[in-house]
Amino acid sequence: MFLAASAFSAGILFASYAPGYRPPLWWLLAAVGFAAAALLLRSAPRIQGALALLGVAGLGALGLQLSASDSTHSAASLDAAEVEIVAHVTRDGVERPGFFGSPRQVVELETESVVMNGVTESVSTGIRATVFQRNRRDQDEGAGELTQSPPAKPLLYGQRIHCSAKLRVPHNYGNAGAFDYRGYLRSRGISYLGSIDAATIQILPGFSGSHLAAWRSRLMRRLLVSVDQLWAPRDAALTAAMLLGDTTNLEHQVSQDFQRTGAYHILVVSGMNVGILAFVVFWLARRLRLGQRATTAITIVLAAAYAYLTDAGAPVVRAALMLAIYLVARLFFRQRAELNAIGLAALIILVARPTSLFEASFQLTFLAVVAIAGLGLPLLQHTAAPYRAAMRHIESIDYDIGLPPRIAQFRLDLRMIADRIASALTRDLSDKDALRLLLLHRKKYATKALVSAVRTASSVFEIILISALMQLAMALPMAVYFHRANVVALPVNVLIVPLSTIQLPLAALAVALSFVSSALAHLPALLSAWALHAMTGTIHILGHVRGADTRLPTPSFAAAVIFLFVFASAMLLVRRRRFAAWVGVAALASSSLWIVLARSQPAFKSGSLEITAIDVGQGDSILVVSPEGKTLLIDAGGSAALANSDFDIGDDVVSPYLWSRGITRLDAVALTHAHADHIGGLAAVITNFHPRELWVGPDPPTSPYLRLMEVARSQNAQVIHRVTGDNFYFGAAKMTVMAPAADYQLSTEPKNNDSLVLRVDWGKTSALLAGDVEKKQEHVLAGEEVRADLLKVAHHGSATSTTPEFLAAVRPRFGVISSGYHNSFGHPRPEVLQRLQAAHVATFRTDRFGATTFYLDGTNVSAVVRGETITPVPH
Repeated sequence: MFLAASAFSAGILFASYAPGYRPPLWWLLAAVGFAAAALLLRSAPRIQGALALLGVAGLGALGLQLSASDSTHSAASLDAAEVEIVAHVTRDGVERPGFFGSPRQVVELETESVVMNGVTESVSTGIRATVFQRNRRDQDEGAGELTQSPPAKPLLYGQRIHCSAKLRVPHNYGNAGAFDYRGYLRSRGISYLGSIDAATIQILPGFSGSHLAAWRSRLMRRLLVSVDQLWAPRDAALTAAMLLGDTTNLEHQVSQDFQRTGAYHILVVSGMNVGILAFVVFWLARRLRLGQRATTAITIVLAAAYAYLTDAGAPVVRAALMLAIYLVARLFFRQRAELNAIGLAALIILVARPTSLFEASFQLTFLAVVAIAGLGLPLLQHTAAPYRAAMRHIESIDYDIGLPPRIAQFRLDLRMIADRIASALTRDLSDKDALRLLLLHRKKYATKALVSAVRTASSVFEIILISALMQLAMALPMAVYFHRANVVALPVNVLIVPLSTIQLPLAALAVALSFVSSALAHLPALLSAWALHAMTGTIHILGHVRGADTRLPTPSFAAAVIFLFVFASAMLLVRRRRFAAWVGVAALASSSLWIVLARSQPAFKSGSLEITAIDVGQGDSILVVSPEGKTLLIDAGGSAALANSDFDIGDDVVSPYLWSRGITRLDAVALTHAHADHIGGLAAVITNFHPRELWVGPDPPTSPYLRLMEVARSQNAQVIHRVTGDNFYFGAAKMTVMAPAADYQLSTEPKNNDSLVLRVDWGKTSALLAGDVEKKQEHVLAGEEVRADLLKVAHHGSATSTTPEFLAAVRPRFGVISSGYHNSFGHPRPEVLQRLQAAHVATFRTDRFGATTFYLDGTNVSAVVRGETITPVPH
């Protein structure tokens, strides 16, 4: 089954990357043809098996083609539409920190009907909506002052509502290495993001949805109330995340600490949580002397119920499925093949949804369990398992006869050591019979103590070995998806996984008892809190070890192929003799170390100056690469609307793009001005890329600015203040600071005209990077030498900037605007686009083109979008 799942996956991969379009009929005929050939060649089993696997691969390709045709939907017409909808709630509303201080809640809906342009249509589509509240002017009282809207009641599952909504199709950041947010939402049945004014919501009569799901929502709300009552706020937030998958009140710093140490799988409901709770249920059922079938049925039912209750998504469902297959297999086979159970589970999931193969969570889940079943368990058979088995009937000499010589010798040594200990502890007695009885009694206890010590040592060894193999196996996906090498992941997991097997069952017991009596729940809640504190204390100590969280560039395709080949080879070698097994492990360790330590050369075009506008939504981030490869990042995005969010533009958008380019260190970073959409992501970028210099202009000492200075000092970045007239070389490129002047008058708060304006020259070509300067500062700049081939259009295309006077002074051939997709400010403004068109400027926008790169070779300028050099057409 594991080979069949691998072949099915290979077919999916081939169909997705094969050049040209292949109709589903082609793949069906290929699968049937290979299967027929396999049936005819019964005399050649190896060839027959290979042909059968090729047939399965054809089915995988067919499944992908069919799923691709089924996934298309016609709801794109609602993009950017303001509509009235009737919908029902499919996921309870969750309160989130508000934008600009106003309260909001996030809720998932399924539409029943949509009214657009006066036409009503029956449309069923999923929406993830943000319900916001506006502060409104109270004209009736004559004051005309802003008043706070009353708090909106949480929307609950099954409620039907009528409201006005502005919808948009989810938009991915248009950069290499960007997270597929649209695909993630699609996997949850979400086709649109919506914005709803709470004042427009009307609750309609009736209920819509599943009564089972409604019961789940009510139970989850009741459980969360119990959690809040049993533990202090910080402990309650952690317990809710670990036990129930609710991360609403989780602190961002706590989440980062778990990620830094490779323990994030403990923090959220994952396959490990399912496994721990299922193990406890199975163990208790066996202790209650229930039969194998009853124990298996109870464990499977409770695991499935837990997966449904937490609604934690595909990883938990996969874990519950694998658990069910494994436990059912135990009832039929004395020899259990773990890889077969994993393969069958993978095959079921891929048949149901072939695109799961491309999801990071699928790959991480199965690579982890394959590392355990394909590497860990066979390796334990060469190491600890025989010695653990040798502890059975330790006092029986007859039992030694059927064991391998080294194991029999080990048992003999233990008995001899027990004799010595018993003799040393036995006092001289005149009565020989009493002496003999005392000796036998103490030998019995010495033997038990030795057996317990050996089993404990074996358990510790097993935990360390399995954890180490999992970390080695996860090196590639961690580098690809998270750009991390968790150096302390092994000791952290060795310490906290056993603690989690204590904490999770105790927390579950406490919550269950709280429905009976809060007094009964107090003791398990207290013990659970102690285990939780031990876990978080371990993570805090080891997570702050220098170098604990090493960030990595995206591995090359060749490195990934070699790693997977070594991994497959190691799985074959560990099933052979001990020497071959350890050779396989050593090879896997070497390839994992290579993934961590190997550094490919950053991608840049030698001899050309590169200016890349990174797509950071409504903000700015510009990468400058000198002709010989020196790197400068100007700003790092960070929308003001995300100021209270756990999402960090610098860590989650800008950094992955730089890593995808092979950049691991920046030579310098620059801050144009201290507005949130420019400074927001810089702290994370400085932490991740350790620049040598930080360039700043005159900026007011706001809290974000002071924090940035603190981060720069902690990373040993030299802070250099730049003002008008500064001329210097950045590699071979000449830098000229055009604004602000040395005597520029600051306000107490950041202003757009604080912007650091840089002109970059290479040969006869140049670029003007104008930050967010507005008309007043543009008027000053128009009197200077600001002629440039490329203009970074100021202030995201706002009407406050890009005056005709300024355009006439710059005379750019190319322009680039960094703005957010369907942003609420209406950037870029139509009048600005008209000015650029009138000036014959070929204009590019990050909200439409994504990351846009310009190459200035000293004579000409070219634009590259999504890897293709294009001839621009004026907007």
